[in-house]
Order: sequence, then structure tokens, then C-alpha cells
Amino acid sequence: VLYHEVLSALDPGAGKRYIDGTLGAGGHTFGLLEASEPDGQVLGIDLDPAALDACRETLADYSERLFLFQGNFAQMAKFTDSMKWQTVDGIILDLGLSSMQLDNANRGFSFQQDALLDMRFDPSQPLTAAELVNSLAEEDLADILWEYGEERFARRIARTIVARRPLQSTVELANLVVSAVPGGFHRIHPATKTFQALRIAVND
Repeated sequence: VLYHEVLSALDPGAGKRYIDGTLGAGGHTFGLLEASEPDGQVLGIDLDPAALDACRETLADYSERLFLFQGNFAQMAKFTDSMKWQTVDGIILDLGLSSMQLDNANRGFSFQQDALLDMRFDPSQPLTAAELVNSLAEEDLADILWEYGEERFARRIARTIVARRPLQSTVELANLVVSAVPGGFHRIHPATKTFQALRIAVND
């Protein structure tokens, strides 16, 4: 996302230190490492162990200057403390989810392909989207859809979910949302904001 603009703003150079708090496929980190040769360093953070494994492979040439941690970017102070980094020269957060996660149907992030309602960046954490939609009180579920998805029909959707649960699959939930909201023109798929809200809630 805005690769050249981001690198220009961060102004990487030799001897500088950076944090990529949402490592993903490592595109921005690659740019930072390349532009900060020979001794610039990057601390990369991601919740998804698959993303970390992929970056260890694709960025193997920079392994002496790249330090990877599994976790949430909110924990970056803990990781910098472990590195004894007192200051950094820049931080990047590319918020949201990556195509790598959307393209893997088994992860349950998207309603474009049928899968179990999972949505976890970190597959080892216990909370899934299925647990949220099948256990939360109607009011709490509506609050999540409104706060994290800005879904104008949050209460109607939450009411319909509670009436028809348990729900297990992405397509099942998407179809339920379509049935719960008024018909007519929708600029985006009616389930888009519901899925966004659940992804945010599941992954904190």
C-alpha cells in the first residue's frame, strides 16, 4: 500500500532502526532493509505465524538485520525492550488484513468463499468469530457491529443472528445478514461491515 510514498516519508538510511508493526508479506520491511543498507535494522511484528514464516524465507538475505516477533503491534514496547532499543527512527502500521489471509479460504476471513467462521490472525488463540456470533448477548453483538463496523443495521442483524444461531460458516452468516437488512441498492455487499467488525473483535 503506497509503497514508494511510505518509504519516502520514513526516509530510511544506514544505521537507522524501524518497526513494522503489521509485517504481513513483508513488502514495506523489504524496502526499509534495502534502503538502510548496510546496517539499518527492522523489528517486524505480526499476529499471524504464517506471515512470519513466509518473511523468514523471503527476507532470509537480511536475517542479521531483521528481528521478528509474533504478537500484536500494541506490544511493540515489550519487543523493543527485549531488543534494548531505546529509540527508533520510524514506525509503520498497515492496518487491516492482507490478501494472503483473504485468499486462504480456510481462514474464514471472507464471505466470498465458504469456510468455518474463524477469522483469527493467530490460529492458536481460542476466540473465533463463531464463538462470538454464537455466544454473545444480542446487545453486545450489536455494539460490536456498530462500533467496529459502523453498521447502521447493527441491531437488526444482531437480532437475526440470535434468532437463527448456531451459525458455523461464512456464507451462512453472509446470507443471514443479507436477509436481515432492507433490500435495494447497496454500494458494497451487505455483509461487508459485519465481517469487518467481527475480524476486529476477534483479533483485538
